[in-house]
Parts: sequence; C-alpha cells; structure tokens
Amino acid sequence: MTAPVVTRFAPSPTGFLHIGGARTALFNWLYAKRFGGRMLLRIEDTDRERSTDAAIAAILDGLTWLGLDWDGEPISQFARAERHREVAEELLARGMAYRCYATQEDLAAMREEQKAKGLPPRYDGRWRDRDPSEAPAGVSPAIRLKAPVEGETVIDDKVQGRVVFQNENLDDLVLLRSDGTPTYMLAVVVDDHDMGVTHIVRGDDHLTNAARQTLIYKALGWDVPVMAHIPLIHGPDGAKLSKRHGALGAEAYRAMGFLPAAMRNYLARLGWSHGDDEIFSTDDMISWFDLDAIGRSPSRFDMTKLENLNGHYMRDASVEALMGDLAAYLPHAENGAPVIEWLASPGNEAKFRAALPGLKERAKTLVELVDSAGYLWASRPLSLDAKADKQLDEAARAMLGEIAERFDALQEFTAETTEACVRAFAEEKDLKLGKVAQPLRAALTGRTTSPPVFDVLDVLGRTESLARIRDQAGA
Repeated sequence: MTAPVVTRFAPSPTGFLHIGGARTALFNWLYAKRFGGRMLLRIEDTDRERSTDAAIAAILDGLTWLGLDWDGEPISQFARAERHREVAEELLARGMAYRCYATQEDLAAMREEQKAKGLPPRYDGRWRDRDPSEAPAGVSPAIRLKAPVEGETVIDDKVQGRVVFQNENLDDLVLLRSDGTPTYMLAVVVDDHDMGVTHIVRGDDHLTNAARQTLIYKALGWDVPVMAHIPLIHGPDGAKLSKRHGALGAEAYRAMGFLPAAMRNYLARLGWSHGDDEIFSTDDMISWFDLDAIGRSPSRFDMTKLENLNGHYMRDASVEALMGDLAAYLPHAENGAPVIEWLASPGNEAKFRAALPGLKERAKTLVELVDSAGYLWASRPLSLDAKADKQLDEAARAMLGEIAERFDALQEFTAETTEACVRAFAEEKDLKLGKVAQPLRAALTGRTTSPPVFDVLDVLGRTESLARIRDQAGA
C-alpha cells in the first residue's frame, strides 16, 4: 500500500513570506490536496539571531491570506534541537560520524591553502580516522558525518531529472557544531523523517543540499523522500528576482489590492502549466497539479500580467466575494480606516454594494476600486480634479442647473429614469449625450472617469445627487 502523501513548507522566520516562498508553499499545498494528503508547516528558526516572532506571525498571516492552510500545529525546528543531537550521537556510536577537533583557525588556514592551490574550499578530513586520544586539550569537537569518498550520490528529481554528484566532492559535513547546536543539514533530515514527509518540494537552490542530506538519510538507514527542486523566479529582464521586480512579501500584495484567488492562479503559472490554460479556479489547480508539469527553466515575474489577471478576477467576482476580499484588504490599506468607518454607518454598506458592479468593471486592483469609489464618501462641496474642473465652464454649470430642475421633477429616481431624462434633454438642446454626461459626472464625482454616470446617480440617490449638482451649478 502506498504511503499517503505528506509535504511540508519550511520557511525561515527572518522576514515576510516573500513571493518565492509563497509559490513553494502553494506547490506543496496543491500536491498534498491533489493526492488527498497533508501539508505540514515547519518554522526553521534555528538561526536565533535573525528569527523573530514578528516574522513567524507575518508568515502565518501571509499563508492564511493566500488561503493556504496546513495540517496540525506549526512545528518549531529550534524546539527539536535535543532530538537532532540524539541522532548525531547515534551516528557517532555507529561509526557513521566522528568528532572533529579542527579549530576555526585550522579551518581558515585550510581554506587559504586550498585557495592558493586553486582548489574549491572543503574540509580535508583531517580528523576522520585519527584517534580521539590525539585531541588537543581544551577544544570542544564538532561532530561530522563520515561521508563516502568514492562513488556517486544520485538524486532522481521529479523536476530536474537524474542529477549525479561525485562523492569525492561532498565533504564530511558538520552535524553538530562545537557548541553542541545542530546544523541545518541534520535538522532538516531528522525533522522531515520524524514528520513523515514523503515529498520535498522546494527551490532548486537546495539541489546541492539534497545530495548532502541524502548521505545523512543513507547513513541512518532511512528512506529518502521524493524530491522536486523547482526553478527560482526571475524578473522580467531575466535577472534574479529583486524588490524592484516584485520580490515583496505577501502582505505587500495584499496592501496593493490583489485578490488571494488571483495570486494563487498567478503563482501557479510561474513554473507550472496545464496546456494553454492561463486562468483556472483553485479546484482546477488541485485536480490538475502534478510535479512533472513543472518546467526546469526559471519563470519570469511580470507585474503587468498579475494586474491584468487580478482585473479579470475582480470583474468575475460576485459582490459577496468582493466584500470579503475588501474586508481583508481595508485594515491594511493606506487610507483604509476612513472607509471602514464610513461603511459602518447605517445604509452605507448597502450603497457600496450597489456601486460595486460598476466599480469592479474598471479596476485592476482593490486600491483602484476603492479609489474610484471615493465619490461615495466625498464631502460636499466636492473637490474637483483638474480635468473635472475644466469640464465645468460657465455654460456647463448653467446646464447643470436646468438638469437639476428636471431631475427634481422625476417621480422615480433610478438609473433608467435619469438616463431617459438626460437623453431627452440632450436631444432637445441638440447636444451629444457626452456633452451632458461628462459635466454631470464631474459634478457628481469630482472626476472625469467613474462608473456609468446613471449608475452613480442611482447609488447616490436623489437628495445627494441634486445637492452635488446644485453645488456646482451655483458655483
């Protein structure tokens, strides 16, 4: 019987959940969901100087916002240090590891000598077969793995294919430092084994680590998990992804107004493909995802493509879904507090919901949507931008006064009745509709772009609409 799939996401809590980490988490999550397995979360917090509680909270928050849940409680790697030491001692007792008494000065001199000879820096095995009785006084030893010096270590990677490492190039790595702290290499192997991880999906910058970790697995007689090393993400120019390209934390994308569903779709397409499909639901991703569809070449991050995809998701979203996304976005938005306060007032949420169908058609992000919704909570008299002010010349203001009187006489004040009224007015005055609608839009919103002007009138209602029009007509 095949063991159930267990993946893991194992970030270091030294910063936010960056875009590359988010994609790694997504691929692990999708693979576990695809095969009815579990994704575990391990916080690799052994670097005590750089690991912070704030970073851990940011990683959990980023995963939650993206909709990537994990099974069980997050595991702290640092909290398992005693178990790591126990395994190192076990390897020592079995003759698969040895105590190394080389000092930092010894190692520095070794590296300099190798550098002078044009050799790659690596430990020369000087304590591998020496009798511990030769140990210098007062030196605390490290524990090193007694790695094979001949033959090959092969990684049959699900993405990279068969990758061969010559064992002569893999030196005796440190398992326990001289101060007794476990190294990353040992901790990862022990944790993955103890957590029952069956598939390791991570960046291809860990490929050399995979060879070294495989040696530890074999020394312990443990099964090596299936490995899949995914290419890193590059910028649009092909260079390593940096902040100028979009190498930001998940919280930054939330603050920029991206939807979690759109982010999941975009991240999935960074390196993984399903035919020519570009837009697919999360359920589609889960049912289609497999490791063999991940490419070997670095993918390129493109902010314009992400914005366009996000715009598609916004147009496609229901009012209810968008309200949920806004609730997650507004507390983190630069000017979110006044909007939250406005929405809390009686009647305003209903007004906002009524405006959403028109607002979402023109916006690519929630930032743009909220910005274009600003007319809803703008204070009277409205502050006009330069283009709107230019629309309202003397003739336009006089025309607004006439329209206000006609609107006031309407029995019903809806998008349909106001549109009919304005069309009749334009025909009577022998004007194109835009010559009437644009000044009207400027008076109602303070801008020359907005949702359809008759929808704006409907959402604002008769009293507010007439007040805004007359503010400008009488200016």
